[in-house]
Amino acid sequence: MSDPTAESPGASNKVAVRRMSIRDLRRIQQSGVRGITLLCALISVVTTLGIIYELASQAFPFFREVPLFRFLSGTEWRPTSDPPSFGVLPLISGTLLITVGAGLIAIPLGLLNAIFLAEYAPKRLRKVLKPSLELLAGIPTVVYGYLGLFFVTPLLKHLMPDIQASNAAAGAIVVGIMILPLVSSLCEDAIRAVPRAMREGAYGLGATKAEVTVHVVVPAALSGIMASFILALSRALGETMAVALAAGSNPILTLNPAKSIQTMTAYIVQVASGDAAAGTTAYKSIFAVGVTLFAFTFGMNMIAIRLVKRFRQVYS
Repeated sequence: MSDPTAESPGASNKVAVRRMSIRDLRRIQQSGVRGITLLCALISVVTTLGIIYELASQAFPFFREVPLFRFLSGTEWRPTSDPPSFGVLPLISGTLLITVGAGLIAIPLGLLNAIFLAEYAPKRLRKVLKPSLELLAGIPTVVYGYLGLFFVTPLLKHLMPDIQASNAAAGAIVVGIMILPLVSSLCEDAIRAVPRAMREGAYGLGATKAEVTVHVVVPAALSGIMASFILALSRALGETMAVALAAGSNPILTLNPAKSIQTMTAYIVQVASGDAAAGTTAYKSIFAVGVTLFAFTFGMNMIAIRLVKRFRQVYS
């Protein structure tokens, strides 16, 4: 007499087929997700290669007319004068003046803000301060430009009476305020990611709060902190509207922050807006300047990767 609870061979086959169909469906889903993520990665790579190709192909005709050595070593930038001069050093010095000045403002303030928010601020105060700080990132860059032109520069006149209406100092200050939320937010995330056990171990040895923060937490989070610094400086390097308004459009080779200067991005915007006829050497120069700016950004990213890898090996 057969067992009524036993499954028939047909039912067993149906269960096996159902299990196989579920496995096949999951396998298809995993393959689909893998394919979508691979496509997104390829789009990023192709976009980067497309940018490099476009810049290089457009800059090549310019370097056939202007030797590369004269472009990189020249100290005068007068693309529309007669005869023209295409020495990019004034634009490079203006860009670095803004970038370094913004970094001197944003890096220490951002790091100290991050330490306070992550280690010292009460939870209620953190909920108010952090969104307030991140609101700075949502302000349009043109507003920062007018802030530097009509607010920062008049304040600086009390310290430097001979400061020009558009000057590098005002540009550096407003760009430093712009990138401050980026430094603060990324540094805070890196500090909060440090395991609690490292802090408790230091407290167990008798260290104070300040000693734990300076000698344990910050060194352990150094890879993320360094990455935030480089990312913020790269953001300052490519800023356009704020420096075009606050720092001016005077391409001179100077380290005086009271002088009006011009950055590489501001020059590209100036020429692209119609200051030079398409097809002329002056118009082609924007692609040469773009290649130079891309090389600076690429170099900073390579430095960031090396620094992060080095400090991660030390404190992992």
